[in-house]
Amino acid sequence: MANTASAQKRIRQTAKRTARNNARKSRMRTFVKKVETAIAGGDKTVAAEALRAAQPEMQRAATKGVTHANTVARRLSRLSARVKAMQASAG
Repeated sequence: MANTASAQKRIRQTAKRTARNNARKSRMRTFVKKVETAIAGGDKTVAAEALRAAQPEMQRAATKGVTHANTVARRLSRLSARVKAMQASAG
């Protein structure tokens, strides 16, 4: 256990940050799942709308350092490609 006041404060800060980061990561995953289910559902407008909602959440996670920026870029690219391919095949 921490002995000094500064170490105890550090533990409190870490706990807060961890909770905040986990919440942000979970929120991002939820938005990605919404896009995935919309793609699986086959409705192109719903999928495109879900992707538009997910994009800022994912970018925010990268900005805050929860996930790597390139990881977010790759996932967004793949999701948008799947939505675009869906639109091409449906329309």
